[in-house]
Amino acid sequence: MVFSSIPFLFFFLPLCMILYYAVPFSKKKFSLKNGILLIFSLVFYAWGEPRYIKLIIFATLVDYINGLLMERFGNTKGKRTFFLCCSITVNLLVLCFYKYADFLVNSINGIFDISLPTLGVKLPVGISFFTFQTMSYIIDLYRGETKAEHNYFDYLTYVSMFPQLVAGPIVRFADINAELHKRTITFAAFENGLFRFMQGLFKKVLIANQIGALWEELRVLEAAEISVVAAWIGALAFTLQLYFDFSAYSDMAIGMGEMLGFHFNENFNYPLSSVSVTDFWRRWHISLSTWFRDYIYIPLGGNRVGVPRHLLNMFIVWFLTGLWHGASWNFVLWGLYYGVLLALEKYVWGKKLAKLPSICQHLYAILIVVFGFVIFTFENAGEMASYISSMFAAAGNPFFTADCLWYVGNYGVVLLVACILAFPVYPWLKKKIQFLGNGAGNALSVVSMLGYVALFAMTVACLVSDTYNPFLYFRF
Repeated sequence: MVFSSIPFLFFFLPLCMILYYAVPFSKKKFSLKNGILLIFSLVFYAWGEPRYIKLIIFATLVDYINGLLMERFGNTKGKRTFFLCCSITVNLLVLCFYKYADFLVNSINGIFDISLPTLGVKLPVGISFFTFQTMSYIIDLYRGETKAEHNYFDYLTYVSMFPQLVAGPIVRFADINAELHKRTITFAAFENGLFRFMQGLFKKVLIANQIGALWEELRVLEAAEISVVAAWIGALAFTLQLYFDFSAYSDMAIGMGEMLGFHFNENFNYPLSSVSVTDFWRRWHISLSTWFRDYIYIPLGGNRVGVPRHLLNMFIVWFLTGLWHGASWNFVLWGLYYGVLLALEKYVWGKKLAKLPSICQHLYAILIVVFGFVIFTFENAGEMASYISSMFAAAGNPFFTADCLWYVGNYGVVLLVACILAFPVYPWLKKKIQFLGNGAGNALSVVSMLGYVALFAMTVACLVSDTYNPFLYFRF
C-alpha cells in the first residue's frame, strides 16, 4: 500500500508538505491550504483505489446535503430525525454492500446448503473508518453538538484527509471543525509531529514487520508439528505485530496531522500494560471504543438500566464491534468473546481481580488478549481450532522442542524489545530526563538525534530490502 511505500515516504509526503507550507491561508471560504490538502488526499487514495474516489464523494455529498437540510428545515424533531435517518441509511447501505454482501451470501449458502453466486465486490480501503466519520458528523449535528458545514470542499477535506483516511484514528468533525477553518502552524508543532511520525515509522518497520515474519513462520506449521511453547510464542508475536502495526499507523497519522496544524486524539495508551479486560478496552483503539460508547452503548441505555438490559446492550455493542472489524464469523466470535468477559468482570470477578497483586492482574489481562487475537486472526474455523489445540496440547503436542530455541535465537531480540516498549518505558524515561540539568539534557538531546538518524537509516534499509511490509488494518 502506498502509505508504507518508498515513493510515499520520499516523494509524496515531502511534496505535499512543501506545497502546503508554501501557500498562505486565504480569507476565502475555501483556503488554498485546504485545497492542497484535499488534492493530495484524493491523489493518495486514488493511488491505491482510484475507482473508489467516486464512493467517497458520494458518501460525503449525502451527509453534507442532509446536514444543510437538517439546519435549514429541521425546526422540529421529526424533520431532523428524517434527515438523520436518510443519511445514516445511505451510509450503512454503502458499508453493508461493499463489506458484508458476499459475507451474507456465503452465510446463507452455508446455512441452507445452496449455491447463490457471490458478487465479488472488492472492499474499498478504509471504508469502515470514513463511514464512521461521516456518521459521527450527522449524528453530532442532529444532537446539536456541532454546526452544519456550509462548504462542501472543507467537509470533503475532513473526510478524505490522507493522514487518517485509510486506518484511523476515527476523527470526529466536532473535534477538528475549528482547525479545519483556522489553524496555527508553528515550527515546534512541525518538529513534534515529525518526531511522532518517525517513531511510528520505526515501530512499523523495525518492530511490527520483524515480529510479523516470526508469526508467518509459525502460523503455517501443521498442528501436530508445533509445540505448546512455540504456539504461544506465535500468538504473542501476532499480538505484538498487530499492536505495533496499528499503533504505528496512529502515531504517523497523529504526527502528520500535527505537521499540518491538526491535533488528532490519541488512539492507544499502552494497552498491553492493562490490568483487566475493561482496562484494555480503555486503552486499545480508543477512537473506536469511544465511538461505540457514544453512538451505540449510551443511546441504548448504557449501564443505567437493569442487569438483563445491560447485558443485552453489551451483547449488541460487542457483536457490532466484532462485525465492524471484518466480514467473517471469527470477528463476531472475537467481539462476543470480549463481551462475555467484560460482563463477567462487571458482575462476577471484577472486584476480586482488583484485589490481586498487580503482576497477577497484568498476567490475567495479557493471556486473555493474546488468546483473543488467535480468534481474531484465523478466519478459517478449522485452522483456528487446530492452532488453539496446539496451544493447549489437545492433540498431544510436545510442550517444548529444539525448534523453540531457533525461533528465540532469530527473533528473541526484537521480541524482547517489543515486550519492553509495549509498556510505558519511553514516557518514564522522558520524565526522568526532565529532572536532569541543562548540560545533561542537551547531551541526551544530541544522542537522541543521532539515534533517530541511525534508526531512520535502518528503516530505509529494511524498506528497500524487505518484501514483507503489510499494514494489517488497511483491510478494515
